[in-house]
Amino acid sequence: MTGGRCLKELRRRFGGARSARVRRLLQLLGNSRKAAASVEFALLLVPFLVLTFGVLEVGMLMWTDEALQETAAVGARCMGVLASSCASNGSYSSTNSLSYVQSVAGGWHVALPGSAVTLDASATCGGVAGFSQVTINYTFQSALPGLLSSLASIPLTAEACFPNQT
Repeated sequence: MTGGRCLKELRRRFGGARSARVRRLLQLLGNSRKAAASVEFALLLVPFLVLTFGVLEVGMLMWTDEALQETAAVGARCMGVLASSCASNGSYSSTNSLSYVQSVAGGWHVALPGSAVTLDASATCGGVAGFSQVTINYTFQSALPGLLSSLASIPLTAEACFPNQT
């Protein structure tokens, strides 16, 4: 039954004298439904927010991992071809290379400390010598460590090799 039909049926059964009391009872019933909806919303809000922020944090984690991998690849290539950004007077410069790798990571909005980057201009990759190698060890920090403790601090490693050009 719809609300209007229900009210008519209650008036018919209980008569006109009781209709004010029935009307008040129906108003209270309507108010309790609103309260129930508020309670249901409050109960579902917390899991929904945890899920939403969890998805965002995992997305940021994956994005940071991809940014580190791309940074390592670009840095190894820069070292391997002796680009001006990574060389000084035509020869390899660890200072310039580190600065370049940090600036590439900064372009991805990832702040890399110098201690997180390992550069090797004469590495062996896949059993073959003569490569430039960049290794990045970075700890991902969650923006919401209290809410998502499992994502509070995750170590990430990116490594890339590029053949040295002579």
